[in-house]
Amino acid sequence: MVSRAAIVLLIGLLGMVYQATQLPPPNLNDSSDDIHVVSPRIRLGDGRYLAYRERGVLKDKAKHRIIIVHGFGSSKDMNFLAPQELIDELSVYILQYDRAGYGESDPNPKRSLKSEALDIEELADQLQIGSKFYVIGVSMGSYATWSCLNYIPNRLAGVAMIAPVINYEWPSLPESLVREDYRKKLIQWALWFANYSPRLLHWWVTQKWLPSNSVIEKNPAFFNKRDIDILKTIPGFPMLTKDKLKEQVVFDTLRGDWMVAFGNWEFDPMKLSNPFPQNRSLVHIWQGYEDKVVPSQIQRFVSRKLPWILYHEVPDGGHLIVHYSGLCDAILKALLLGEENLSYRPRPAIFVS
Repeated sequence: MVSRAAIVLLIGLLGMVYQATQLPPPNLNDSSDDIHVVSPRIRLGDGRYLAYRERGVLKDKAKHRIIIVHGFGSSKDMNFLAPQELIDELSVYILQYDRAGYGESDPNPKRSLKSEALDIEELADQLQIGSKFYVIGVSMGSYATWSCLNYIPNRLAGVAMIAPVINYEWPSLPESLVREDYRKKLIQWALWFANYSPRLLHWWVTQKWLPSNSVIEKNPAFFNKRDIDILKTIPGFPMLTKDKLKEQVVFDTLRGDWMVAFGNWEFDPMKLSNPFPQNRSLVHIWQGYEDKVVPSQIQRFVSRKLPWILYHEVPDGGHLIVHYSGLCDAILKALLLGEENLSYRPRPAIFVS
């Protein structure tokens, strides 16, 4: 049986992945008649609805059109802190949406890697944002971004992944790199319970003996110093409270998302080909060196296996780098203009071989 300490660490890890992409909406539910939908939505070919919000300049006037993919437990209302002045200067249209089961979007019982990419493609087509668009994935939302690189590369103008979560089952990850990583063991436990004993997992995560969110947020085992400072200025883990997790639709959405992100993938990201062979500045990974969700040495290994991905690193950054002042500016300038901010150049002496 899994120990209490392991479950505490698991809840903490879930919270960290969530916090990287706050904010969640006040209601996470399906589209039943008693839910008041306030956001615009599209109807997909399979009958599901996806809710979305638009920011920036008008899409018909924009030079660049970007779809932002939120992560675990978040929503289309997540913060992407690029200043309006820069958005106007670069003529950027930003489209954010609730992934299946989140916010005001309908659940997808058949959620998969491919369905995430096809949802993005259909959203872009129905809103007529053009044949090519950029995709930015945050934290666990990066698995949908990897899926876009595999399934719809012809639709992409460029890609950025911010603190992307690693799937420890990728075949190309060497055992020597991940063998002793406690995160791998926690994720394997979570997947086992999600697959074979979801009722027990549901019971566990709502127990009173588990630490409160306020305790998790102050724990240096989960967050580095800059992350803890950020947590003082933004909401905590409202979606991961015990009361919220008791709601079956919330638990089922989180469980399904986790299983796709960390389950068996139909492709190995490190076997992907460069979708932009004529331009090496169109796919980016942004990582905190002190990230306690995804170790930077693993992220560095991935970027070295795929030399067409530009790797950027925040020297004192944790998993919440998307909230750091100035980072979203640097991301947009790198992705759209090819500008490199030397402050985020990794130290080559400690790259993993």
